[in-house]
Amino acid sequence: MMTTLSRRGFLKSAAAAGAVLAVGVHPNGAVAAGAEPAVMNPFLKLATNGRVTAIVKHAEIGQGAATGLTTLIAEELGVQMDQIDFEFAPSNPQLYNNLHLGTLQGTGGSTAIANSYVQYRTAGAAARDMLINAAASDWGVSAADLSIENGTIAGAGHVAPLGDYVVAASQLDAPAEPKLKDPSEFKLIGRSDLRRKDGAAKTNGSAKFAMDLHLDNQIFATVLRSPRMGGKLVDFDASGAEGIRGFIGAEALPAINSVAIYAENTWAAFQARNAIEVTWDDSEAETRSSDQIQSEMMALLDAKPTYDVTGDAGGATSKIDEATTVVEETFYFPLLAHAPMEPLNCIIEPGEDGGVILHDAAQGTTIVHNSLSQALGLPWEKIKINVTLAGGSFGRRTTSDSDYQVEAALAFAATDRTRPVKLVWSREDDITAGFYRPAVAHRVKVGLDAEGNVLGWDHRIAAQSLIKGTVFEDFVIKDGIDATSVEGVNDTHYMVPNLYVGLSDAPKTTTVLWWRSVGHTHTAYVMESMIDVVAKAAGRDPLEFRLELLEGGDKDQVRLARVLKLAAEKANWGQAAAGRSQGLAVHKSFGSYVAEVVEVSGTAENGIQVERVTCAVDCGLAVNPDVVKAQMEGGIGYGLGHAMRNEITLTDGVVDQSNFPDYEPLRIGDIAAIDVHIVPSAEAPSGVGEPGTPPSAPALANAIAANGPRVTALPMINNGVEFL
Repeated sequence: MMTTLSRRGFLKSAAAAGAVLAVGVHPNGAVAAGAEPAVMNPFLKLATNGRVTAIVKHAEIGQGAATGLTTLIAEELGVQMDQIDFEFAPSNPQLYNNLHLGTLQGTGGSTAIANSYVQYRTAGAAARDMLINAAASDWGVSAADLSIENGTIAGAGHVAPLGDYVVAASQLDAPAEPKLKDPSEFKLIGRSDLRRKDGAAKTNGSAKFAMDLHLDNQIFATVLRSPRMGGKLVDFDASGAEGIRGFIGAEALPAINSVAIYAENTWAAFQARNAIEVTWDDSEAETRSSDQIQSEMMALLDAKPTYDVTGDAGGATSKIDEATTVVEETFYFPLLAHAPMEPLNCIIEPGEDGGVILHDAAQGTTIVHNSLSQALGLPWEKIKINVTLAGGSFGRRTTSDSDYQVEAALAFAATDRTRPVKLVWSREDDITAGFYRPAVAHRVKVGLDAEGNVLGWDHRIAAQSLIKGTVFEDFVIKDGIDATSVEGVNDTHYMVPNLYVGLSDAPKTTTVLWWRSVGHTHTAYVMESMIDVVAKAAGRDPLEFRLELLEGGDKDQVRLARVLKLAAEKANWGQAAAGRSQGLAVHKSFGSYVAEVVEVSGTAENGIQVERVTCAVDCGLAVNPDVVKAQMEGGIGYGLGHAMRNEITLTDGVVDQSNFPDYEPLRIGDIAAIDVHIVPSAEAPSGVGEPGTPPSAPALANAIAANGPRVTALPMINNGVEFL
């Protein structure tokens, strides 16, 4: 039940010209609206000139959140997409928290549309009802006879633009329970011809990313960090930088064992950093190399798992011992960098009364706000966050300790705090000093009877925990088990009898972080590769074998089977031309179901070309089909590119890679074509930013294995596969 909140309790005023109708929806579902000279913390604002502004509570990191949330408001309010703009919400978790992340305001887990679907539609519907009621009262007609289309109120012989009734509507109480449209009435939601709200600005260069912001009198800063995790700053000598034009100075940042370098421009800051000599104490630093790390993880697979996640090891083993056929594979996944196109950067600007303003593509707004409060010793109200567009993230722009934002804050605090400080990471910083997708190893043994039926499945995982040691540990870790290490395996929807899953934590060699699709990046690869291995051992077609394992009839199995059949149909499964082979994979993540068929030509020895990827996705109701397709395409490319070529390796604890020549991103010619097919659905929207990634690499691996080697360690180019 929705209730009406006090206007003053929900909407706060500040100075601006012109009347505004502002409508907001509290996280508890309560609707509030009102008129103020300018209104802070609503979900939409409507000015007397008829322009609508959606207040977007999620970061726009390329996933289309800004377009999706404006679409929801425009649909219910009755305006066209060219009549609505957007701006980012301020930091205020009491009003703008992610409903799927508790009390946190933030973007992640492919939840932007899923958690906002009803909330933003309700705001639009409330504004619509208030405007109609204001017009009906003025015209002396029934509100039931009026409607809003294309930004115009019409009915009962009357017509008026929305702006004419902004003032009158703002004097009314917000409806407690505005009626939402039936999906059959949608005119914008679900339309494939709608384009992104930020597309034109990003194309013509007018879009403002954090890197584009330049404040008056700002200082540029970069940070010199230990090349090894755990290295401690002992001393530094900046005399070698004193002759560099534009160099201002350098200061130790003991709280993070780093040195801040200040200059009048980025180039001078980078050049000065290269000229500074530093003494590090590596006595407690990471000094292992990648081969040793991998060997240690394999040893963990040989030992008894620390945690029994699912099932009974003895039961699985006894069934496998009875099997006619046993198949076993060991998999290894290296560290991976996120490598967004826009390197990390942000600005700390002095604010009023000793406060600060952070200009940043903040993905985890509440976490960043808390971190800055602690780093600078300031109360929350003294900190403001101006959210900008982000040039990609893939998980990198939100860490549990707000690493780069805290660097900027400490660099600012070490000055006299009179000038803005812009922190900029180089590409080399991003690759060598970033947080990484953790290294993971799996070993799977499966037993089959004489008819090819699975009798037992023993699955062991050794992983560097994402969550342990972070602020999320108390909320995510249960009985010692990091759910992100095993998701996609212990909760598989395949009907696998006598499934045992065991987990052991491996020591972290670097700072680790969620990476596009989190644990599903490796678990989907292993599960879908093993399903093909088992199908081959059973003499079964991989598609038919999967469908049989999904015949339990529960909702997840039905939806997985549906996308599998659709992808196979559209890809002409089993009918690859001479010289080509196909592989498929299907996976559920972030509430969505994605199947992919990869068709390749060539051989592993002479070079593989990805000719076509056919994708079928069930993400519930597709609010913006064009965005859904783009996210599937991007997720596929991201997954394939990293599986083909990328890894982060260490030599004596130091990262070997440094830039795109040795951490090569996907090239446009690597995939000849991608076809995306969206399953029509009336289900609530689910995630699309990440679910396209997990099935991509195993589908490629299965295509290669159809006529070549089974790749069980990544990247593929280091394990027997060449690409054209």
